[in-house]
Amino acid sequence: MAERKAAAEASADPDFLQANDLACEAVGGKVIFATDEWFAPAANLLKRETPTFSPSAFHEFGKLMDGWETRRRRTAGHDWCIVELGVPGQIQGLDVDTSFFTGNHSPGVSVQASCLDKPPSFSLEGDRTGMAASDAQLAAVAELRSEAWPELVCVSELKPGYSDSCHNYFKVNFKHRVTHLRLNMHPDGGIARLRAYGVGQRDWSSVSTQQEVDLVAMTNGGVCLGYSDAHFGHPRNMIGLGRAANMADGWETARRLDRPKYLKVDQRGILQVPGWEWTVFRLGTPGLIRRVEIDTNHFRGNFPDSCRIDVCSLTPEEEAQCVGTKWSSVAWGVLLPPQKLRPHHRHLYGEAQLAPTHPVTHVRLTISPDGGVSRLRLWGRPTAPTAAPLANQERPASKL
Repeated sequence: MAERKAAAEASADPDFLQANDLACEAVGGKVIFATDEWFAPAANLLKRETPTFSPSAFHEFGKLMDGWETRRRRTAGHDWCIVELGVPGQIQGLDVDTSFFTGNHSPGVSVQASCLDKPPSFSLEGDRTGMAASDAQLAAVAELRSEAWPELVCVSELKPGYSDSCHNYFKVNFKHRVTHLRLNMHPDGGIARLRAYGVGQRDWSSVSTQQEVDLVAMTNGGVCLGYSDAHFGHPRNMIGLGRAANMADGWETARRLDRPKYLKVDQRGILQVPGWEWTVFRLGTPGLIRRVEIDTNHFRGNFPDSCRIDVCSLTPEEEAQCVGTKWSSVAWGVLLPPQKLRPHHRHLYGEAQLAPTHPVTHVRLTISPDGGVSRLRLWGRPTAPTAAPLANQERPASKL
């Protein structure tokens, strides 16, 4: 029987978990150096999938672990690795996950960061299990002077990898753009995953106001700020790179329990139901949205019946207030009226379907009654920040 997280426990999760994982291999993150990878390679740190464990899995170097595990150090120093973020940006928090490392986890950790003008010329290739850094690799990485990088997390204790203690969360208060992280073990051992939650940063001064870009893409600074349900998949997946790899690479909710016993539709074929699910995003920059893409790729028997998109323009202070009230007091304006959706299909909407608006900063995607969406794209032109009211503001309707 699956374990269910208690509501009180879930509410204790840090807010930064809403943000994007800027280090994940799925967005281009990679480990470019590691001092030692005897039992398991450091590349495992950045896997999208949650860690797994096989009691009977061994290889010639010892126990096979789904993470980064170094040998028991018998020389001076400590083990460390360098991670190149897939999406450079501002880090808000870290999760150093020790899942399944129960008698072999690293006792301590620290994390440093830097913004490099150009990426290092070296990297790690192939299976690194059973290997350690060569003299040439040590000489190359020494040029980065990573031991002097600013600290995001000072030397801190790590908890062992049992289910109730494996997530070691660290809030980060570092306002600068980051391209690379140095993860330090103190002194050795195992870490299953490193998640670097934050917001991508793009130099918008180099983007013409006549250029059409995806304003909500994580690479352009889009970020999820709230949602009603994410039982099977987090909404932040929808602003990831490319098309979704599978259903897990999208937003999927549980089936709503308030669905009528017998379903009815209106003249457009849209289900008439009392409930819906929603998620809110901040755009990477204020902009005028000209085209919308709703992709239900892979969602064949669990796609939403319909969707709508609402928009607003908020200052940072207003955003903070809305986050505190879980977006219950926002006056939204309609961008995309309710639309019937199809399974496993890329839905494209242009200016003929979209209501005209002023430049906006935030969007709300509502699906009814429940289901999964793999990608959300909001194509438009960046504009200067504005607090102008929307032409068609309205309070949320009782249903789609």
